[in-house]
Amino acid sequence: MKGKLILENGMIFEGKCFGSVADTIGEVVFNTGMTGYQEILTDPSYYGQIVTMTYPLIGNYGINLDDMQSSSPKVRGFIVRELCNVPNNFRCEIDLDVYLQKNNIVGIEGIDTRQLTKVIRNSGTMKGIITACDLSTDEIEKKFSNFSNNSAVDMVTTKKAYSVGKGEIKVGVLDFGIKKNILNSFAERGCAMTVFPAHTSVEELLKHDFDGIFLSNGPGDPADIPDVIENVNKLIGKVPIAGICLGIQIIALALGAKTEKMKYGHRGSNHPVKNLITKKVTITSQNHGYVVNKESLTADLEITHVNINDGTIEGLKHKTLPVMGVQYHPEACPGPQDSFIIFDDFIRMFKEKKYDIK
Repeated sequence: MKGKLILENGMIFEGKCFGSVADTIGEVVFNTGMTGYQEILTDPSYYGQIVTMTYPLIGNYGINLDDMQSSSPKVRGFIVRELCNVPNNFRCEIDLDVYLQKNNIVGIEGIDTRQLTKVIRNSGTMKGIITACDLSTDEIEKKFSNFSNNSAVDMVTTKKAYSVGKGEIKVGVLDFGIKKNILNSFAERGCAMTVFPAHTSVEELLKHDFDGIFLSNGPGDPADIPDVIENVNKLIGKVPIAGICLGIQIIALALGAKTEKMKYGHRGSNHPVKNLITKKVTITSQNHGYVVNKESLTADLEITHVNINDGTIEGLKHKTLPVMGVQYHPEACPGPQDSFIIFDDFIRMFKEKKYDIK
């Protein structure tokens, strides 16, 4: 069925709809990864977004249920240059088109994704509508004005606490939209985790006597969850805290720094990051549209990692307290596994810097 992508700036890209054919609206972003589309589809950090894949052929190895990063796709839409209808891989359990149909996600193919990516790079991230209908100008404007992603974290966080992993190290996890492989990475290192909803109180977290608190990745603007920022501020100094992606942004805000929205964000599997302590560069997986503002850093925060491409902050730690985080995704899925050592750094901090909880 014919369809089109309508951008907020008035541009229209025509293509062919697949998956669940219905109108959808979201923030149009692009991911430069050549593989890993099913991990991208199920990454809760993409909630509220229509994801464009820059690699031209998508769906060629199908979908398997083992590599999912959450229970279902979290994207609002999916844009590809060419959809492969005949996947070929021994792990394939279902093709991409049928998978999106079953999960009520709309896709569109046949669009010049490289041109679309250039538009986003030049103009910045913007809202978009995928539709198979001829919408009037008033209908388009109404859809754009009604769209908001302010409650993204509330839509993807766990509804109740649960436990995962076994080991001597006890970690409390605040779930803002956590990826499965983050939990796997801690579990493989001997951590027993209790995963809590995003807005869990400080009192509830402290009564468990955790060795450390972990702040997960997640979607949206960290400023939209001020109560979480306040809670983290109260936790700092009482228990070691580590964070990834949205987690590091919350840490920075809790310590008095600021975050800002990037023009088009970092989304892909090939972002070089330099560790300022070891001087080593690793290739990382990334997915974020916000970043900690360098000029806003308080005196007790130290930059540990920077992005080689644009110099943005990729890692922070507190100078005297056991608090640290990274902006990129050391758990990969998809992407290179160069940065797995970060989990060892987190656990070392949990072991060596445990505070008496009062």
